[in-house]
Amino acid sequence: MQFAYSHDQQDIKAKVREFALAKMDPTSEERDEYERFDREIFDSLGELGWSGIPWPQEFGGGGSDFLTYAMVIEELSRVCASTAVMLSVHTSLASWAIHTYGTDAQKQTYLLPLAQGKKLGAYCLTESESGSDAGAMRTTATKEGDAYVLNGSKLFVTNGGEAEVYIVFAITDAQNKSKSCTAFIVEKGMEGLIFGTKENKLGIRSSTTMELRFEGCSVPADNRLGPEGEGFRIAMRSLDGGRIGIAAQATGIGQGALDAVLAYGAGDSERSEQFYAHISEMATHIEGARLLTYQAAWRKSKGLSYGKQAAIAKLFASDMAVKVCLRAVQLCGMWGCLKESKVERYLRDAKVTQIYEGTNEIQRIVISRLLLSESM
Repeated sequence: MQFAYSHDQQDIKAKVREFALAKMDPTSEERDEYERFDREIFDSLGELGWSGIPWPQEFGGGGSDFLTYAMVIEELSRVCASTAVMLSVHTSLASWAIHTYGTDAQKQTYLLPLAQGKKLGAYCLTESESGSDAGAMRTTATKEGDAYVLNGSKLFVTNGGEAEVYIVFAITDAQNKSKSCTAFIVEKGMEGLIFGTKENKLGIRSSTTMELRFEGCSVPADNRLGPEGEGFRIAMRSLDGGRIGIAAQATGIGQGALDAVLAYGAGDSERSEQFYAHISEMATHIEGARLLTYQAAWRKSKGLSYGKQAAIAKLFASDMAVKVCLRAVQLCGMWGCLKESKVERYLRDAKVTQIYEGTNEIQRIVISRLLLSESM
């Protein structure tokens, strides 16, 4: 297997690092403290060509691959995980669904501005009674003439209220819920789309997370994404790819925490052997997460199966991020417990990587089922 990065990948990695330190780092603490979403950062990502990295140039993308995309998410997360998850949901979930299942007209209307960074994307699956369980979903879509009328609500929508394009999943046949989940492209400004409560979160606080309500929201039939009843498949395949983004995010958070520890200990001339042992172990776990994440991203780029690898990467990287950040706080002592320290924020940001895109309990089920199916 080839482990060398291409010149283009090395170049973009360096440019993202420079951008993150210059444009994101100075405001990261303030944005976290006041839960301030900064649209100018996303606009800048679009101007630099990073809002559509893996999509074809004909649809406004960078014409690159998912490995390069994962590297970008990691570098952003190393400084600000909130920015990274904004881009991850925009790319891995919203844009990917349209790129993979959209008609040519839908790609021109929606994927093009998403890839160019002129519009921000979001993904609406979770409800109060259901996560990835389509049978428990309550949001409905009733066909009325040349439109579908949506009623219901979605929770924990990343980029909610800020995004212009929403991938929404709803039931089109109440008598057969498990087989009638259908995906729709809903635009901000459509009548009946109502933005609800903005969540006050433990971590990734400068990324908006919001409830969305649909009250007689009329969506043109042309905005249905894929056939009726294919929504569950679209949702699950989207999450497979989304897990690569979250694994990259977790890897970046871990690396950022290690960076902070190294900076904290740089002026200490009496560092103990125990300190060296801790940072060596942290670096080893981070590198393991990086390799697992890049393997999954590489397989996706090559058109190979990647569901198992993505779940493994997400499970390992997110658990790693929490462990490494806990160790970072411990090594920094009381300074690590202060709001002014980066490691305190990294620890809070790390926790959610074990939860979204499928909890780590779900990842273990996914991995075991795939292993058992391969053994038959």
